[in-house]
Amino acid sequence: MIIFLYGEDGFRSRLKLNELKAKYLKEVDKLGSGLSSIAGAKADLAEIASAISSSSLLNTKRLVIIEDIFLNKDKEIFEKLTAYFKKRQSDDNIIIFWDSGLKIKKVKNTAQPFLLDASGREKALLKKQVELFKFLSGQKYAYAFNRLSNLELVNWVKKESEARGGRINNKAAELLVGLTNADTWQISQELDKLISFKAAGSLTGSAEIEIADINNLTRGSFSENIFALTDALGAKNKALAIKLLAEQVEAGLSDGYLLNMIIRQFKILLQLKQASGANSRQLAGKLKLHPFVAQKGAEQARNFTLPVLKNILSRLIEIDYKVKTGQGDYLTGLNMLIASL
Repeated sequence: MIIFLYGEDGFRSRLKLNELKAKYLKEVDKLGSGLSSIAGAKADLAEIASAISSSSLLNTKRLVIIEDIFLNKDKEIFEKLTAYFKKRQSDDNIIIFWDSGLKIKKVKNTAQPFLLDASGREKALLKKQVELFKFLSGQKYAYAFNRLSNLELVNWVKKESEARGGRINNKAAELLVGLTNADTWQISQELDKLISFKAAGSLTGSAEIEIADINNLTRGSFSENIFALTDALGAKNKALAIKLLAEQVEAGLSDGYLLNMIIRQFKILLQLKQASGANSRQLAGKLKLHPFVAQKGAEQARNFTLPVLKNILSRLIEIDYKVKTGQGDYLTGLNMLIASL
């Protein structure tokens, strides 16, 4: 069985991946002896084939997870993988391809896959990549996690709140979506924080999130922490930047989430820098940003040149890539980046 999880919304696709992995460990292989994870960006066909075909004395059904295969620099691997899976006889093993850098976009009324580069720009897939994509997306269990519309996000926020023991009305959900620029990674973190805050202050344990809660907690957290860190980087205040980074870790933010938020902020700054000449209100509409984010971002973008922004963003993407391929960790990479500015 082949399962394909792909799309821009890496948070929702990661949730699905974790759900499938947990189900396998619960129902099939409690010890995890048949579970393998492969960094697709660095893998070759031999490594993938070996993981799929190897057997375990304790379990006959294997789960092989291959992440970000479309980031692989070997142009031949895509053709080899397509041929390998087309010829391969079906068995009980489960192979999951997970890719968060793919974006589906309509071109002349036809949906086509694109890769997103370090600056968030779209890059058309090569012919052999397209062939593999068509094969994987044509599987029975192929799930596309494209960005949700604002209405879809509001409904998703309400469902997520209920699943975590909280409640949120439409207006509050709309505000949360706007303040987080529709980033599902940040929305998830903010929901956990808001629900915990409301439940702790309620005698009944009720956690109904209101607009006032979001204004008091979400905007302050975003501006005071992420914006302060970006300001320190723009001013090349290394000591302050390292101190702010450490404070975020101590506050409980996961390393991966923190890097995701920094990357998101520098993508916004790059967009604002490239769209110079318009006021913050016009930029907010053009780039679909919350006015507060656009205004603050426009101020910060003045502290960076365009080449410097591109360089920082490229290095942040590289840190993420190295962590996913087992070549480093988030905090070391971020501290080294700060030290080199």
